[in-house]
Amino acid sequence: MDSTRVTEQPTSFERPQPGVDPANPRGAFLRSPAPAAGTGAALPAQGRSGGEPPAPGAAPGGLAPDAADVPGSEHSQPGAGPDAEPDAHRPRPAPDGIPVQPADGQGRVDRVPGGTERRTGQVTRPGRPTPMRRDGDRLRFVGAATRRIARGIDLDEIVMGLCRATVPTFSDAILVYLRDPLPVGDERPTGPLVLRLRRTDRIPPERDTEGGGFMPIAPPEPPEPSELDAVGEELCTVRPGSALAEVLRGVRPVFTDAPAARAALPELLGEEGAAAVPDGQRAVLAPLRGRRRVIGAALFLRRPERIPFEADDLLVAAQLATHSALGIDKAVLYGREAYIADELQRTMLPETLPRCTGVRLASRYLPAAETARVGGDWYDAIPLPGSRVALVVGDVMGHSMTSAAIMGQLRTTAQTLAGLDLPPQEVLHHLDEQAQRLGVDRMATCLYAVYDPVAHRITVANAGHPPPVLLHLGGRAEVLRVPAGAPIGVGGVDFEAVELDAPAGATLLLYTDGLVESRLRDVWTGIEQLREKLAATAQLTGPDHPPPLEALCDEVLDMLGPGDRDDDIALLAARFDGIAPSDVAYWFLEPEDAAPGRARRLARRQLSRWGMDELSDSVELLVSEVVTNAVRYASRPVTLRLLRTDVLRCEVGDDVPQLPRLRQARATDEGGRGLYLVNRLARRWGATRLSTGKVVWFELNHG
Repeated sequence: MDSTRVTEQPTSFERPQPGVDPANPRGAFLRSPAPAAGTGAALPAQGRSGGEPPAPGAAPGGLAPDAADVPGSEHSQPGAGPDAEPDAHRPRPAPDGIPVQPADGQGRVDRVPGGTERRTGQVTRPGRPTPMRRDGDRLRFVGAATRRIARGIDLDEIVMGLCRATVPTFSDAILVYLRDPLPVGDERPTGPLVLRLRRTDRIPPERDTEGGGFMPIAPPEPPEPSELDAVGEELCTVRPGSALAEVLRGVRPVFTDAPAARAALPELLGEEGAAAVPDGQRAVLAPLRGRRRVIGAALFLRRPERIPFEADDLLVAAQLATHSALGIDKAVLYGREAYIADELQRTMLPETLPRCTGVRLASRYLPAAETARVGGDWYDAIPLPGSRVALVVGDVMGHSMTSAAIMGQLRTTAQTLAGLDLPPQEVLHHLDEQAQRLGVDRMATCLYAVYDPVAHRITVANAGHPPPVLLHLGGRAEVLRVPAGAPIGVGGVDFEAVELDAPAGATLLLYTDGLVESRLRDVWTGIEQLREKLAATAQLTGPDHPPPLEALCDEVLDMLGPGDRDDDIALLAARFDGIAPSDVAYWFLEPEDAAPGRARRLARRQLSRWGMDELSDSVELLVSEVVTNAVRYASRPVTLRLLRTDVLRCEVGDDVPQLPRLRQARATDEGGRGLYLVNRLARRWGATRLSTGKVVWFELNHG
């Protein structure tokens, strides 16, 4: 069975609004008109069961004359038969929207002495719900049911609303089939028409105190399949020209005792399921037609001992099917829009954070609300040359597709500028110019920080963003004093950067204003609460052990109470591990022919000090190739740096901005194989352009 189909307990309807006259409800399309002479509009040929024929001139089910008399109208049908079998009315819970027969017998249904109903001759019991014999009852039921269906905003909610609205008030069980896959909007479906059983619902056995239900449920121990499980096939392929195709093409609900509907049941339910459908007018098959095409079908069932459906109930089924189908069309369109919004937001934010040397990262993103899935908040972590990392968090004004698109452009611009290794204040200056090129009123705040794990320093520039909070290893939390700056997009302003200490074990928290500002508090009150929350969380792990990074992010988000979030939230946490000075070796090499040999000797000596002699041959070969390329074109001293972390990293810098490219050397070429060796032997390698030249680096694993 489909995992999306869940059978739930039916619930009662909402009560009519106080002060509303039931005799004059809204939606007068089901109100009984005054009899008109000469009008012979009758009801479907399947027959009216359990009731007298309609008065001359009365519209079916209380329809207004203009809806009943139009030739070819959706609800105009031929005459009905008068015969019906009297069945005792089974007890079932009284829904709130349907009047209950009072104990003194003074109800709306005409009674005769002896407690029998005048129209059907059936015995009614005090305190039991009466059948929907009057147009007012049907009108109130249709109004309550359509309101419940209209509440749904997604597919499952609408289908559940249909099931719970009809069971047990209108039917004892319902099966809802939907097209698989459902077409979206004007999309033309391809391939055969396939219906999938989306949901079923029925009266549970505990509600049927007298036993003998239409679809008995097996006892929980031992579990056995019930009759209801055998009624519906999981998938049904509608063959062109078949009986089921003709019924669906007819659009109008039909009783299953009609020849066409009876022939369609085996195709829809299977042979066993069709045999389980009760005889007579106790099943209604209603096609679900959306705005442009049939998108499914609903089967309403009553137990054999229950009062059968009447011809007027076809109008009720038509109203339920129409509202449900239009709601499903709306839900499919909404689902497509939600999918597009989710995909847009997902692609605008980093899928995973990079693994950078000397720093650990964690992040969170929360949209503003379920109905506002996209926003302008973003975060990013960008590896830089020299084992540095750029930490970025920003917030574009608004919560729309436009805001998300602008955010994506600014994030891409920030990544490009970071690749040029520009200072933080220069990055913000270029972002400001880019925002002005995007159009007027493209406002955003941004904080850009660069962490150097070797120097244990961080450089921060701010453009109107809330200041970051630094949590020290001992548990003290402080709000960093950084220049506020003007938002991006204002134009004509300078941005200032400050350099601060970043001790090992400290945690830097970057966030957007949605975390600290709401209707209940201003931004500075929220920042103080955030600082206190971080300090309290650090006390739980002791002064020598910083809190786990992922758990710290969750704790920070827990400070948000119900209804305390008006904006989307982006959160980026960085734990500074740093690189110890003993794990770094740095040299300057003059651009001369002897530089590669000197580089090999320096690297071999340093690896011996670190106890990594097994890497000496590979490192010497790769260092020699990279330094040779640098010396060939450099005019200033070449830098060589080795860093020992979880990997061995080698960096060679020169003053030439052109980046090397890997190429396949020909057999007659004397050179061009250096980068090929680096690519084959190194774990990773790369080249990054700097403001003063470039850096070529590679990494090797060590034991």
